Amino acid sequence: MEESPTHIELACLCIGNTQFAVDIMRIREILVPQKLSTLPCASDLLDGVITLRGSVIPVMNMRKRFGMPALEYGSSGKLLVVSLVGQLLALAVDDVTEVISVPVSEIKPPIQNVSGIGMELLLGVCLSQNRVFMILDIDSLLTSQSDDQSTLLDHSDAICIQEYSGE
Repeated sequence: MEESPTHIELACLCIGNTQFAVDIMRIREILVPQKLSTLPCASDLLDGVITLRGSVIPVMNMRKRFGMPALEYGSSGKLLVVSLVGQLLALAVDDVTEVISVPVSEIKPPIQNVSGIGMELLLGVCLSQNRVFMILDIDSLLTSQSDDQSTLLDHSDAICIQEYSGE
């Protein structure tokens, strides 16, 4: 019988003045921003795509996802390449700062009954070294807050990415 883990390793990242964290098991790579190719179809969610070892990976600007003013792409920041079910997604963030180990028992649920851009994207909240980190739910990044199961990476975005990658 497998024991539940007692600690979780989280990569800490900054988006604006907010500290977020992502389970390191979901991260494939951390990159400096690279040449971004735009999609042939306009997308509110995706800034474009990058190529990484022959794979075409869509890039989501996390500042835009949280309703913050976007920084100019490539001026600074990092790309966090994460695994979703069946695909990779690059998250453009301001910075990736450190990896922390947090006891699973100390992760609190996200704040309830609070609405706002991005609240549906949180798995929980944790405290480490007197700093509060919002733990991102990577799997919910492509869903709309107004429609629980509506995918923002809609059919037309998927076609544009497939056309762009030659699939």
